[in-house]
Amino acid sequence: MNFRRVIHILGLVLFVLSGAQLVPLLWCFAPFDVESATGLLAGSGFTVALGVVLRSLGREGGELYRREGVLVVVGAWLLASLGGAVPYWVSGAIPGFVDALFESVSGFTTTGASILTDIESMPRPLLFWRSLTQWLGGIGIVVLFVALLSELGPGARFLFKLEVPGPKSEIMHARVQETAFALFRIYVGLSLAQATTMMLCGASFFDALTHTFSTVSTGGFSPYTDSVAHFGALNQVVILLFMLASGINFALYYALLRRRDGSILRDLELRVYLLIAGLASAVVAFNIFGTDAHPAFASAALNGTFQVVSLLTTTGFATVDFAEWSGTAHAILVSLMFVGGCAGSTAGGTKVIRVLIGWAIAMREVRLTFSPNSVIAIAIGNQIVPESSARSVIALLLLWALGWGAGALLLSVGDVDLVTAATASLATVSNIGPGLAEVGPTENFAFFATWQKLVMVILMWLGRLEFFAVVALTLPRFWRA
Repeated sequence: MNFRRVIHILGLVLFVLSGAQLVPLLWCFAPFDVESATGLLAGSGFTVALGVVLRSLGREGGELYRREGVLVVVGAWLLASLGGAVPYWVSGAIPGFVDALFESVSGFTTTGASILTDIESMPRPLLFWRSLTQWLGGIGIVVLFVALLSELGPGARFLFKLEVPGPKSEIMHARVQETAFALFRIYVGLSLAQATTMMLCGASFFDALTHTFSTVSTGGFSPYTDSVAHFGALNQVVILLFMLASGINFALYYALLRRRDGSILRDLELRVYLLIAGLASAVVAFNIFGTDAHPAFASAALNGTFQVVSLLTTTGFATVDFAEWSGTAHAILVSLMFVGGCAGSTAGGTKVIRVLIGWAIAMREVRLTFSPNSVIAIAIGNQIVPESSARSVIALLLLWALGWGAGALLLSVGDVDLVTAATASLATVSNIGPGLAEVGPTENFAFFATWQKLVMVILMWLGRLEFFAVVALTLPRFWRA
């Protein structure tokens, strides 16, 4: 294994992160915020110094293959999370390093779970950094890196597929760097469109940027304790629409821009995704209509649809405390947490396409019980799913379920009730943010023990990297030459 090549690339990733940590300094000057500036400069200095060390120990030559690609991706997320925690910790905004690490990992993995009990008390530069980590994590640190640098060689393709996981992570160009640039342009385009629209609807520049960063990344961090309830209905609708758009496979946007026709509407995953969002929104809206909190149907429709889209896309924004809704609404919302958005989007969860493939596999097995000699292909729409992809989907769903179950068991230790533990595990492994009960949309994760926060940090990494890359590092065979 070419460890020196891996170290050399990780050093470059840290240089990119170091530059990003200087951007929030612009918010330190009016009025001048010494503590935040110190924290951000310390974070930038730490990452650039570590980057210099890694570059000096590394080596430029040599190809990147699968093992090196796994190490680069996992290493990039680990180092980014550590470097991203430094501004919170050094500035004193989050005194405990594990808490600072939790907030940083939650940002980069676009989870949106928080240990902050009073969000508004955090300085604006650090709130801006908090949302910026989600924007960087949404496009993917390694995708951004591949887009900016051309020295990765053939291994760039594997890095890209690791960073944009899912059975439909298509390579739209022969050159993966061009693909990364195409996705990056779409990502930036969505960001500019949302920020501009929010400002036209009355949001401040700061609010528009921070909420755009957290929307197109489907992250969910807000600089306000009451989340998107801080805004009026107009901006809530804007955020809702961009959440829905960000949960769509970005390859479809590229296809739409190239062909300029409606052929993407024939994509089965997209149609099922929109159908799930529509049906779930209607059921939840009618379920909460007429309650004390939603006596008018307009309020029930807006808040019901917003929460359905927020949890389906794993964004995690809230306009109301949905933990107070009925058991029927809770059952629907928790089910959506398992599903997630489309493959190739910024959304988390297991992804709609995997649910479709899993269902097709299950139905094939049912047919084989009474027709064992049949040869039945797995088809999604008009496309045949290769057996290798089917096995990968089943393996991922199994690992995902085991990870969620193990997390729920560990988080239930102590005085934590089962609903809190189960939904906290689900919220972190699916990269959603809020759960139910003590981790509901108006609550936070600060009450968990330090070791439990570290468990959730691991769950967030596993969910964002979709298990395989992280689990591979635990196998002794991976480290053999």
